[in-house]
Amino acid sequence: MTKVHCSKDMSGISKLIRVLAVASLFAAAAFAQTTSLKFEISAKPGLAATARNGRMFVFINKKNDIEPRLVDGDVSYDAPPMLARDVKNFASGSTVIVDNKSIAYPISDLAHLPASEYFVQALLDTNIDLSSLNAPGNLYSDVQKVTIDPQNGGTIKLVLSNAVPAETVPADTEYVKYFKIQSPLLSKFYGRPMFVRAAVLLPRTYLTDATAKFPLLVNIGGYGAKYTRAVRYANQNSPLFKTWMADGLPQMVELFVDGDGPFGDSYQVDSANSGPYGASLTQELIPEVERKFHLIGRPDARFLTGGSTGGWVSLALQLFYPDYFNGTWSGFPDSLDFRSYQLVNIYKDDNAYVNSRGFERPSARLGNGDTEFTMRLECQKENVLGAGDSYTMSGGQWGSWNAVFGIRDADARPAPLWDPKTGKIDHAVAKEFENYDLRLYAERNWPTIGTKLTGKIHIWVGEADDYFLNNGVHYFDDFISKAQPKYDGWILYDGRGRHGWMAKPMTELMKEMMARVGK
Repeated sequence: MTKVHCSKDMSGISKLIRVLAVASLFAAAAFAQTTSLKFEISAKPGLAATARNGRMFVFINKKNDIEPRLVDGDVSYDAPPMLARDVKNFASGSTVIVDNKSIAYPISDLAHLPASEYFVQALLDTNIDLSSLNAPGNLYSDVQKVTIDPQNGGTIKLVLSNAVPAETVPADTEYVKYFKIQSPLLSKFYGRPMFVRAAVLLPRTYLTDATAKFPLLVNIGGYGAKYTRAVRYANQNSPLFKTWMADGLPQMVELFVDGDGPFGDSYQVDSANSGPYGASLTQELIPEVERKFHLIGRPDARFLTGGSTGGWVSLALQLFYPDYFNGTWSGFPDSLDFRSYQLVNIYKDDNAYVNSRGFERPSARLGNGDTEFTMRLECQKENVLGAGDSYTMSGGQWGSWNAVFGIRDADARPAPLWDPKTGKIDHAVAKEFENYDLRLYAERNWPTIGTKLTGKIHIWVGEADDYFLNNGVHYFDDFISKAQPKYDGWILYDGRGRHGWMAKPMTELMKEMMARVGK
């Protein structure tokens, strides 16, 4: 077969693709639609007695089985539309207009909303301590059924008449204990009272042997996981509880930490934007748990586990605190090497949304390999959620990463790794991400930390991971498998495993942990 060398031709095709892409954007702008349709939002007298700043949302849904504000729509062009804008000094008596000028998702703007009958709801997000739209103190309207046709215009009036109630800590059960404590370290960083939340799951023999002391297993959940997930063990008829109480299960105290913070998931590490969450965990929360519940309280009896976000966090904590923990079992972790920040090489790529060949970059794939959604669409959703129309303030996945790994800008907000609208990467900001590139951190620090990590690192990931996280694991593996001194752990793969694939049952992982107590 004759080989045809056509690199120059392919380069020309790539340029043509980019030219056509730009042309299509101009064509879309030429056919931009306008509408006089608007939402006029006010507050019930007395509900917002004190003026406040925040972000006003309008949620639009064809269904009403769940309130529109509570629908966490998929990243999809079929997701329920939402619009948003920043507001200042909003109070009872104020009026805010959300219209065609407001940023929208997944539609380009309000004018492109298909005419139909909808259920609509407004929400004002003012909580600066928790990133959830359902955070305490946020104001919202009742759901209103309306017929909307952007071509006909009109004004839809919505009144904020409800407030999300104050936070309540769940009631303890026999084996599950919940608590919320003020963090002096985080309070000092933010200049206001800040709290950490956690749940403790007690082992079967805890209540019957008052003299026994137990190891600690720190469980970090997926992105934004709440400490209240421990409630799954509260029902003594549930399969999870029965497994936890089964004979032969290693007897450990399990600590469920909470991911929600001012910029989204805190990732439990120290950060220029998110604050000293790593110090708070190791100096405040864990010592309090070890004091309150009779634990061994030594580094050889502290272990880490988690998947996805928890996979990255558990490995990061083991690397950053090599003497404090005695091993991590980290599943399908977020990107371990930022040459593969999902599919973006933040150090060399010019754009996050479009690859070097001019194609839209996938953010997630289906089981058959097809694109589930793109980086651009996912970040557009976060741009709507974030103050300033920016994913950096969204509390979403990309916003959380950007806050944890990055630096502050001149306005004391997380500096964007890439432009929210265009996706153009700022390589000066990318340079600052190196401190959280776990492969790079391990490589740079291995002469110091390597001997402290012998037998402590265990990682697993599926090769068909939905978010391409297997690529970063391979980069990490390429280094650590050759590192000296040897790490003496394991990294396991599954050829068809998707996000969430488990290499071993949790019972087996816990037995591996218990075998290290005393080492």
